[in-house]
Amino acid sequence: MAEEDDARIRILQSLRGKICEAKNLGPVSGPNRQRDLCTFCTISLDQEEVFRTKVFDKSVSPFYGEDFYFEIPRPFQCLSFYVYAKAVFQRDLPVGKVSIRKDDLCKYSGKEHWLSLQPVDPNSEVQVISMKNNCIHFLVPLSRIIECQELPLISGQNCDPYATVSLVGPARSDQKKTKVKKKTSNPHFEETFFFEVTRSSSYSKKSHFQVEEEDIEKLEIKVDLWNNENLAQDVFLGETRVPVKILQSDHVHKAWYLLQPKGNGSKSKSDDLGSLRLKLTYIEDTVLPSVCYTPLCNLLLKSPDVKPISASAAHILGDIYRERYEAVLPVVRLLLYHNRFVPFVSAVAALELDNTQEANTIFRGNSLATRCIDDMMKIVGKNYLAVTLKPVIDEICESNKTCEIDPIKLKEGDNVGVNKENLQGYVHKVFSSITQSSSSCPPLMCDVFRSLRQLACKRFPADPHVQYSAVSSFVFLRFFAVAVLSPHTFQLRSHHPEPEISRTLTLISKTIQTLGSWGSLSKKLSSFKETYMYDFYKSFQEDKCIEKVKKPGVYSYREVQKRAQGKKRIGKRTFNKRWLRVTSRELSYHKHKGKEALCVINVKDIQAAEKLDESAFNRKNMFQVVHSEKPLYVQAGNCVEASEWLEVLGQVSRCNEGRLTTFHPSNYTSGAWQCCKNQSINAPGCKPCTTTMLANLQLDIDCDRETERIFSLLSSNDTKLQDMEDACASMAVYQGPQREQEEYSKFTIQEPKETFQTLKQLRNVMEELQRQHIIRNDTTAQYGEQQIHPDLPTS
Repeated sequence: MAEEDDARIRILQSLRGKICEAKNLGPVSGPNRQRDLCTFCTISLDQEEVFRTKVFDKSVSPFYGEDFYFEIPRPFQCLSFYVYAKAVFQRDLPVGKVSIRKDDLCKYSGKEHWLSLQPVDPNSEVQVISMKNNCIHFLVPLSRIIECQELPLISGQNCDPYATVSLVGPARSDQKKTKVKKKTSNPHFEETFFFEVTRSSSYSKKSHFQVEEEDIEKLEIKVDLWNNENLAQDVFLGETRVPVKILQSDHVHKAWYLLQPKGNGSKSKSDDLGSLRLKLTYIEDTVLPSVCYTPLCNLLLKSPDVKPISASAAHILGDIYRERYEAVLPVVRLLLYHNRFVPFVSAVAALELDNTQEANTIFRGNSLATRCIDDMMKIVGKNYLAVTLKPVIDEICESNKTCEIDPIKLKEGDNVGVNKENLQGYVHKVFSSITQSSSSCPPLMCDVFRSLRQLACKRFPADPHVQYSAVSSFVFLRFFAVAVLSPHTFQLRSHHPEPEISRTLTLISKTIQTLGSWGSLSKKLSSFKETYMYDFYKSFQEDKCIEKVKKPGVYSYREVQKRAQGKKRIGKRTFNKRWLRVTSRELSYHKHKGKEALCVINVKDIQAAEKLDESAFNRKNMFQVVHSEKPLYVQAGNCVEASEWLEVLGQVSRCNEGRLTTFHPSNYTSGAWQCCKNQSINAPGCKPCTTTMLANLQLDIDCDRETERIFSLLSSNDTKLQDMEDACASMAVYQGPQREQEEYSKFTIQEPKETFQTLKQLRNVMEELQRQHIIRNDTTAQYGEQQIHPDLPTS
């Protein structure tokens, strides 16, 4: 069984894209007038809806602007985009659709296209579920309907299916009907039907169903599947047609047949229905066994250690795919899974900062560093968003207070003063939730932001604010503001908010991203094009908001027993009650809670935080904080608190450059370490330090699939890889000044020899992986966890 699993080949599909906008939407049947259209779009895989946009209010040329991404867990034939007109008291009315067959998706990949809407004919909408599902299984010539599989759900419930069976041909159509099967998507009919075939006068009886050649070519057995709606009109589920000519053979024909649209569906003019602008990228990866990806995976995971970073495999991929935002996502996932992301992104951020001339433009562009950090935040920050924003987002959506402050959009009876107060209250709640959430921030995000602060301070030492602006642009502009604007996308709400709530969230998002950014007030105010936003923003006390952003998060603040350092006088108490406080930047202790600190230790100076042997001071639950001066010895209230202190201290200091690898589990007294008896106070520790693991990071990442995706991306850009290789070779041979060449400016090549070596390694592992794709038989291929079936019909 293990060998079979190792040899398994999987086919994994995904779809990424954007529903951009529609234009000149035509009128629909029903009471809706053209100018009153409130529309939305849906995406369907073979009529199974998998995505829905928010409702766009009253426009025949709506701008939806919604990105989508989803894994496709099963085979499919057709991808469809529907535009619906929202109805209040009746079923939503279809305006039109765009349908693209799976085989044609490659024609549209990666680029925007305007596609004309086609009419939606209910008789042509077949609910196909998968290759073998949604099929009719029956015998001919007796026209015996045996069973159907996986018929669609109707309003979320199993349907009540029945079939009509017809013998159709020129000037005839005999129809018969099966019994209705209640509440099932897998009905077993087991019913047989007989039809009389018209024969010419010259016919001589040979067999019950042998007919003349010209009759056979014209006759078909047609089976229609319906859902019985009792009082309402029955719903068409699909049809299949079988030529009678297959009955010429003597053996019984038995097969599965895929349901198809109704053959005589009405043909309507589609010129007046409008068009839809879409951007699509369909990806189908054939994933080989894990052993095939080891060489490429190892080469990518070495990237953080390559000097310079621009010569690494991961950076090369980002360099040749700098125009495609999603190209770095598989690299980010791979590095995250193997805990190699922080050193890589730190190196590419340092490279970007070397080319940044002004502090106020730091991390503003769409660079490799910003793309990597954006993807990382979306992957590891989901729970952080839920903890921080979901309660206040739920309140906003459920309280439904009016917050419109645009005079043009005010409705009759609205009070702009009240609306402004409502909006201010929401902004304060959202902003406070964010600024008070640092203790909930995932440790990996903290590691990345800590590295960005250090790099920014090193690059612009004269700017005291750069350590904050380097981080706030990510936290507010690229993370929280986006989640507030589209809570459905980040799983903060199960559905798109109503248009009025969506408008409120837009105003909140605009405000908090400006409140959290750095820069002069005049520059911030000039970023608002609308006068009402300009006036609204001035109502906030910006200085107080900025102080909240700068204020470090408090991870722990408790009373402990602290040993007095350097005090050995007889009768003097060596342990005192103190309040110990840990933030993202400092460790301090205080005589009373909330009072001035007696001592402050910078977090970046902490070298270790470890348990202390009970024998050291004959006390339980002791731990020590080793830093640049004398160790700090602390007794926690109990064993649980001691463990929590060590976890917090380990997390906030785990990225420090001066961290120790060994420590002394006891104290130094009477001229020797009591644990190892070494007499030198500066002797290295005698016990390995605890390895601090990343907390709260549970990643469900398919590394084989991500490596296959990287292989596909590199293979599709073989020409660029060759151009980069040629540029490296030329630069390495012709040293010194040379004329600027367009080919060189396309790539980041700092060390041509090192980059050339990486490119050669990439080419070697790609050639071997391509060979593995060719030699492996695809008969073991699987779509996700479902076995692939051959094309239907089968006999």
